[in-house]
Amino acid sequence: MKRKQSLLEQTRVQLEKSSDVVFQPFRVPPFHCQLAYINSIVNTRLLIESIMSPLLRASSEETGDHRWLEQIENRSFFPIDYNRSTDQKEIADAILSGHVALFCDGLPTVLLFPLTQYEKRSVPESSNEVVVVGPQQAFIEDLEVNMSLLRHIIKHPDLTVKRCQIGVYTQSTTNLIYIQGLCRQELVDEIYSRLERIQVDGVMGINYLAEFIEEVPYSPFPQYQYTERPDTVAASLLEGRITLMQDGTPYALMLPVTFFTLMQSAEDYYQRFYFASFIRLVRLFFITISFLLPSLYVAITTFHPEIVPTSLLITVAAARENIPFPALIEALIMELTFEGLREAGIRIPKPLGQTVSIIGGIVIGQAAVAAGIVSAPLVIVVSITGIASFIVPHFELSLAFRLLRFPFLIMGGTLGILGVIVSSYLLYLYMVNLRSFGVPYMQPLAPFIWRDLKDTFVRLPMFFMKDRPSSYGSPNKRRQGAR
Repeated sequence: MKRKQSLLEQTRVQLEKSSDVVFQPFRVPPFHCQLAYINSIVNTRLLIESIMSPLLRASSEETGDHRWLEQIENRSFFPIDYNRSTDQKEIADAILSGHVALFCDGLPTVLLFPLTQYEKRSVPESSNEVVVVGPQQAFIEDLEVNMSLLRHIIKHPDLTVKRCQIGVYTQSTTNLIYIQGLCRQELVDEIYSRLERIQVDGVMGINYLAEFIEEVPYSPFPQYQYTERPDTVAASLLEGRITLMQDGTPYALMLPVTFFTLMQSAEDYYQRFYFASFIRLVRLFFITISFLLPSLYVAITTFHPEIVPTSLLITVAAARENIPFPALIEALIMELTFEGLREAGIRIPKPLGQTVSIIGGIVIGQAAVAAGIVSAPLVIVVSITGIASFIVPHFELSLAFRLLRFPFLIMGGTLGILGVIVSSYLLYLYMVNLRSFGVPYMQPLAPFIWRDLKDTFVRLPMFFMKDRPSSYGSPNKRRQGAR
């Protein structure tokens, strides 16, 4: 009894700073009981029906009747499941996480009832990864709901979940998810050990974890892929990859990843392979345009005007005749202005954001041309470049190429086409040597894997993709036909 009383008092002392913790006494003769919980994050209906009501019934029985203790021992007294604990820290953490703790003199342990209930929104449609044909569901901030959406797609006992708590103060629940037998076990162990080594006050989003566990933290290129779509997560798990999901984050993190995986969209697999292949080639073309076009324009107009057709050269020269800046400065002014407008469009309240950014771009571009600050051809080049950057399906990959546009621009403006070629070579050399959790970033192009090209630059029909991608090293290579 002394041990139980001291455990209750220790819990009271640890939680005394949390004024919203409720300690509710019960008298079940001849024992004294107390319930401890936080009212705002507990399902009060279940608390009353499943815990308080049985205790009140037991308290109305004859003094000395201990049948309810026997029923607790065989788990038939309360209509819901519970855990037992004698560890004071574990009990306090459980209460702060939304559990109800039952302290009783007649019980050797404290009972912990998982009655957590946070406010949450309903499952929405995907807003950032829109598909015309295909599932429309998206993740929300509740981890249990997100897991239910995933298990609705993958109904197999090999779907494995390893759980850990990250953050000293936030205690954010993080799930490491993979399919046993499809994912390399050494990769699972390595990622899990990295998660356990994270010592931080708190994590507000899943991207916090990415910065702690990625192999090359100073690279501008993302070594992970995030998504809000359950079907995308399921597809990545079936390829032998790992997914991280965190409570409070409506996104999942998938790893490892390759450059060509980041260039793929969920809609590629819901369209006919002809259209999906065409769109992929368009994406690759426009991503090249997004960081090469401004630097090529500056290089050609500054150092190599002879390669431009005469009629076009006369038009460009006439447009630049009264411009006071060299082409490089002119391009930098327009690029920075465009980036500022794009950022302003994000920060402005949503109903006004698109309107202000579009109208602002048109008005400022037209005014700059009329004032003789920039030339009309450069406005066209910057506009095409800005639109091209939006075609990349993965936002962080798009940010990487937006950032690279400026060093390419400087190299083109100082060394001409030679500078653009050298920059392109160095970029490719860097990407070839980059790895995402041991997987070459440019695979299957470098190293070259012929059979994986069927789902890289183009997408062949589904019945041709009988094997899983070699990039992720799945122990089970076969995904169609005999195994």
